[in-house]
Amino acid sequence: MAALEEGFTLSAVPLGAGPHGLLGVEQSDRPDQFLVTDGGRTVILYKVSDQKPLGSWSVKQGQVITCPAVCNFQTGEYIVVHDNKVLRIWSNEDVNLDKVFKATLSAEVYRIHSIQGTEPLVLFKEGAVRGLEALLAEPQQKIETVISDEEVIKWTKFFMVFRHPVLIFITEKHRNYFAYVQMFNSCTLSKYTLLLGHEEKSVIQRFTASVDRKVISLMSLSSDGCIYKSLIPIHPNDPEKNQRVVRSLLLKTVVSGNVRNGIALTVLDQDHIAVLGPPLPASKECVSIWNTKFQTLQTSKELPQGTSGQLWYYGENLFMLHGKFLTVIPYKCEVSSLAGALGKLKHSQDPGTQTVPHFVNWETSRGYGFGSQNSEQSKRILRRRKIEVSVQPPPSKQLLSTIKKDSEKRIVEELCKFLASKQTPDFHTIIGDIVLELLGRHKVEPSFYPRNALMQLIRTHVLSYSLCPGLMEVALEKTDVQMLQLCLQQFPDIPESVTCACLKIFLSISDDSLQEAEINMESVSDYIDSVQEEKMEEQTEILHNGFNPEEENCDNCDRELNKKPQDTAEETTSCPVIPKRAALLRNAILHSAYSEMFLLPHLKDIPAQHVTLFLQYLYFLYLKCSENATMTLPGLHPPTLNQIMDWICLLLDANFTVVVMIPEAKRLLLSLYKFVKSQICICSELNKIEVSFRELQKLNQEKNNRELYSIEVLELF
Repeated sequence: MAALEEGFTLSAVPLGAGPHGLLGVEQSDRPDQFLVTDGGRTVILYKVSDQKPLGSWSVKQGQVITCPAVCNFQTGEYIVVHDNKVLRIWSNEDVNLDKVFKATLSAEVYRIHSIQGTEPLVLFKEGAVRGLEALLAEPQQKIETVISDEEVIKWTKFFMVFRHPVLIFITEKHRNYFAYVQMFNSCTLSKYTLLLGHEEKSVIQRFTASVDRKVISLMSLSSDGCIYKSLIPIHPNDPEKNQRVVRSLLLKTVVSGNVRNGIALTVLDQDHIAVLGPPLPASKECVSIWNTKFQTLQTSKELPQGTSGQLWYYGENLFMLHGKFLTVIPYKCEVSSLAGALGKLKHSQDPGTQTVPHFVNWETSRGYGFGSQNSEQSKRILRRRKIEVSVQPPPSKQLLSTIKKDSEKRIVEELCKFLASKQTPDFHTIIGDIVLELLGRHKVEPSFYPRNALMQLIRTHVLSYSLCPGLMEVALEKTDVQMLQLCLQQFPDIPESVTCACLKIFLSISDDSLQEAEINMESVSDYIDSVQEEKMEEQTEILHNGFNPEEENCDNCDRELNKKPQDTAEETTSCPVIPKRAALLRNAILHSAYSEMFLLPHLKDIPAQHVTLFLQYLYFLYLKCSENATMTLPGLHPPTLNQIMDWICLLLDANFTVVVMIPEAKRLLLSLYKFVKSQICICSELNKIEVSFRELQKLNQEKNNRELYSIEVLELF
């Protein structure tokens, strides 16, 4: 039997006013709390038992949320995408979505999936899938196209099968439907064509699915009002081949066949399915529960105010829009039996007893001889198996136990063994726990600083600042510039205050200390060496993007700069910092993500002499960029010209009134002034000839009226 209880309104505010209704209802990290994403600008966190909202967040006017917000169960944070490509991550303490972590992706997102036991997955509209951590590490990475042209994703579902994540999504092209199954433990993607059979003229309108150990049961509600079932293997025989699956009739005419909107379905358990829609053409919309095993209607409830055709379920609650308000209807489904399906189940049990179904893993049973030995032998085998398992705890627990008491050398040995073992889906969560355990011991024992172990953990590329915020605090305390450089290069969510604290250390640490440190010098030597070679040759004239530091553009500036022409030439050709400091600034700081609003206040705390040094280095990088036609620095992943100019502007905005009073900075400021003035002159000249270029464009468009060959004389005034 199944029953629908009395429903209640969860939101007192009308929802679903947008063209897409509600975007989604998703489980939060607490079982009684749910994220509701309206089809416009708002995400609301509700507590069902109290029937009240706990928080609400909105994007800015003009921005539109384009996929449902989800909870990252590993961190407790929330994730949403607006305007198809902009990803936001926030927590309960945040108030304004405009001020939380932001990442702009290179492709449009269709959906973010998040369930217990694994990291969130991002499904792009072109069919590619990325883990959240890998995506945040490089938001602008190239996203491949998986589905063919004109294919459109219609529905998607995320499962855990034997602790391994499995994603299925359905696409449609010219009324042909395809199912893609992505297995993440084996990194295989299988494609299936859904054959419609005798109902070829019908259009599939809604999908739902359930999964057992080896098969995905895909159910579809078609325009003829019937529900069909397709069995898709999780482990195909030939993943590379486009295979076919046939649909079979599961339930006949559960909703009116001429209804196109206001219908939905979702699987409740292995024998029950909930359907939303009018059962007859003239009837009102209702929600009903069907027994798929015996093909009987168990219960239904009328919804006189209509629905949006959207249905979600979590635990024992159905969520839907009733009119304009989000409604929750509790339900109960008993163990399926013929008597229960016919409504004749006799409750002969005592009130305090409860029937618990028993499930046997026959594969395990065969392995241990179940069915071929007597009960006492089976019990002895089970006891022996239990003892063996208890003697051998998981590798992660062994490592955590080692961290609490052993030396760093022993910890590093155990860590290498753990990292060499097979990775599980919760690998990055375990890595985060290991880091927290190491930092916890360091806090209790300040002399214990497991630097080598921490460096190995950072190089796994699965950590983030939010997962272990104490890591960079310890590195700052120890002035560990190598660890700070590695964190800045790999962590995508570092706060601006921490970035600025790293910048202070990079600028203030002595040259002798830097020479002893092991720092990644990637690409820095490419232009440092070229500078040293240039200093051996005399430069009669240096032009940088139309800008000559010694050009007679400003009389006052020239008088200052031309007093010591040798110093000026040296300033424009020599790097003001040693190579290792340059590596820290170039490869770590300039590539850091930041918000100008939050970074500026912290830049004001940097001493003026360090600001001047950083400005000199940035000006040097600009001059190196300007020496070639591509306006780029040599090496892999160099900072762009825009990044260099943005940092110059930020430093001047934050510290100009202080820097202008320092004699050492006077020559640099005068050079920057001349640079800006020269750029203004160039822009002015370009604006003057803009009209001429427009006329040339018009003439070019009229070439069709001329012969194949002609001589033209154009006079520009």
